[in-house]
Amino acid sequence: MTVEPNRGPVVGMRHVQALLIFLNITSMYLGRLNVGVSVVAMTNAESTNTNFPEYDWSESQKALILSSFFWGYIFTQFIGGYLCKRFGVKSVMLWGSFASGVTSALSPLFIGFGGWQAYCGIRVLMGFAQGLLFPCIHQHLARWSPPAERNRLGALSHTGIECGNVCAMFLSGMIAKSAIGWPGISYVSAGVAFGWCALWFIFASNNATESRFIGEAELHYIESSLKHSENYHKKVIPIPWKAICSSLPVIALLITRCCETYGLSTLQAEIPSYMNGVLDMDIKSNAFFSALPFLAMWCMSYVYLITADILLTGNRLSLTALRKTFNSLAFWIPCATLIGIGFLDKDQKTLAIVLMTLSVGFNSGATIGSSLNTIDLSPNHASIVMGIVNTAANIVPIVTPLVVGFIVEDTSDRTQWQIVFIIAAVLFFVGNCIFLAFGTAVSQPWDAEDFLQPHEPELAERKPKAIDEQSR
Repeated sequence: MTVEPNRGPVVGMRHVQALLIFLNITSMYLGRLNVGVSVVAMTNAESTNTNFPEYDWSESQKALILSSFFWGYIFTQFIGGYLCKRFGVKSVMLWGSFASGVTSALSPLFIGFGGWQAYCGIRVLMGFAQGLLFPCIHQHLARWSPPAERNRLGALSHTGIECGNVCAMFLSGMIAKSAIGWPGISYVSAGVAFGWCALWFIFASNNATESRFIGEAELHYIESSLKHSENYHKKVIPIPWKAICSSLPVIALLITRCCETYGLSTLQAEIPSYMNGVLDMDIKSNAFFSALPFLAMWCMSYVYLITADILLTGNRLSLTALRKTFNSLAFWIPCATLIGIGFLDKDQKTLAIVLMTLSVGFNSGATIGSSLNTIDLSPNHASIVMGIVNTAANIVPIVTPLVVGFIVEDTSDRTQWQIVFIIAAVLFFVGNCIFLAFGTAVSQPWDAEDFLQPHEPELAERKPKAIDEQSR
């Protein structure tokens, strides 16, 4: 007789944790991205609600406000990775999200007495708070996801990115035109963050053994599948910094993620400017066209998720092959469409929108392709690997506008924009080539709990000698 393997309940606490992460990411992106709509409402009251103050900010001041979040965000990735290993994911994510909500709630007050400078300052603080979260998210997924479900739960939770994008665009615009005006955008974002904190406090646990709501079958399923020592959750595993930083798959992943971030930031931030300057089309003024790429990205994320699940459960592809296949689609299709967009003229506006939508939509496969790869390489140190990779990757959105500003002196000159798109396309192509050559979904040797413990080979050599002497 064969023993039926324990798969746990079809829906259990591991799915609740994935849902909580989905809601957290949605909340994060809502607070992070609503600034685009807020700034428009603050500087052009006639377009939203004239009952609230209007500010005369220059384009350079607006640009500083929009980028200020990342000034803080890049500095706390490492700290987040360390803190969640030291104090547990639940505490760090709770306080990080709460602090993000507080900064959102205080934004209208700061703007009232400090203008755009104060707005930049509070956005930097929000970046500090949110920078702690993504390393924690990857560590939480590693602790709660059985290897067979890790891709599914990770991908489901990360669709919060696309959901947050769409919500930030639609909800912020509606709120700005409502009775609570542009200050309401910050208040609603704060309320969502505080509501999530309450759910997290009640239902989240650092691991399955600490959960009050988990059943015995699911607990056994998760813990037995992770294959770690009995006191694993009670100890802090030493971090093999040298091994991590010199690991070829980690270096390859870091380069890949930086290339993806550069290409995506070009797609999201620069193509609207290109369409306005070259194609004489103000896409930002059309809510449908503005939201279309993000809606496509959200829909495509589920297409990728379902396809990945079918391929993995049917053993049609290994996890490594799946990651590389999806990453190729997410990188190389936008690579081609970026170049194509650069050759369009004013008579081909519809084709430009189609290509941009395809680019952003297909790029959503990068989540399954390479973003979740940190958990594959090291479930035990996923937060640290994510901290390293995400720090480097989030410097790129700061650099991208500077590169574009250096190249594009005349926004109506198509040849200058072609250079911008070719650079992004080359990075997409090269980044994926590096991932294909050196990427892997296999757990690395330095992930072992005892990797940094001395193995004392000399003692092992002395035993046989002593036995030989006794036998003589």
